[in-house]
Amino acid sequence: MWPLRGINSRAPRNHTVIVEFILLGLTDDPELQPIIFSLFLMMYLVTVLGNLLMVWVVISDSHLHTPMYFFLSHLSFTDICLSTTTIPKMLVNMLTQSQTITFAGCLSQIFFVLVFGVFENFLLAAMAYDRYVAICSPLRYTVIMNPCFCGLLILLSLLASIMFALLHSLMILHLSFCTDMEIPHFFCELAQLLKIACSSTLINNILIYFLASIFGGVPLSGIIYSYTQIVSSVLRIPSSSGKNKVFSTCGSHLSVVSLFYGTGVGVYISSLCAQTSRKTAVASVMYLVVPQMLNPFIYSLRNKDINVSLRKCLIRKPFL
Repeated sequence: MWPLRGINSRAPRNHTVIVEFILLGLTDDPELQPIIFSLFLMMYLVTVLGNLLMVWVVISDSHLHTPMYFFLSHLSFTDICLSTTTIPKMLVNMLTQSQTITFAGCLSQIFFVLVFGVFENFLLAAMAYDRYVAICSPLRYTVIMNPCFCGLLILLSLLASIMFALLHSLMILHLSFCTDMEIPHFFCELAQLLKIACSSTLINNILIYFLASIFGGVPLSGIIYSYTQIVSSVLRIPSSSGKNKVFSTCGSHLSVVSLFYGTGVGVYISSLCAQTSRKTAVASVMYLVVPQMLNPFIYSLRNKDINVSLRKCLIRKPFL
């Protein structure tokens, strides 16, 4: 059987080249398949509807046309895109009893998961910087966080995310894949794809750690620095009511940040400790599915402005 390369395959024309991978999913138990299908379908619908509602509320209420909610609406849209990249394909495969995915489809999944995953990372850093300016430099807030600057942050973050994903995708095109085409995951994950390659992946792995330290470490460092300065400013406030008011404006974002990075660290630790790749796939659900579903609830339950605007929108649209 001839090895599969990317677009530049040099396999002889009179032989069949493998053009599909097999996604093993979360379990092989046929009795659990309907349960998993129903669970993921419900989680996907909740994710899409919840985040769409968040975007709609921010757009509809002029009082929410501020940098903080501007970033929040992009975060909600990113959560929808990230979930749509992986879950629908899994549901279709379970419904059709087919576990295959084409090479192009696999490459597309990897590209978009990396784009939206890194973009969410940058968005959380931008939101942390927004809270830092609002609390530590309130008199200069409108000057610093102007619409042009906020739009530039979004654009640069998106371009950096696309560049990150494009580099990894182009490196995959240089790999060869032989007889082992099974990916022990419910979507095409970069690390799992590299494990089944029959050519050297040394450069790919070096690139993963190098770029992750930059595109992941820089936003995380920005978040840590912003909240260090915020805590330092809050501790100088004499009244406890003033401290509680400041912390309440950061509570939702801190919860989302903790959920995003906490689940990511949990998946990384489980990948080191898990005996099988299937267990790592189950753990990754907590990183790629659960945070995107819970983010709208975190902001709607902990944010007074969102609650008020949501009630106004529901009153104007009683059919909802």
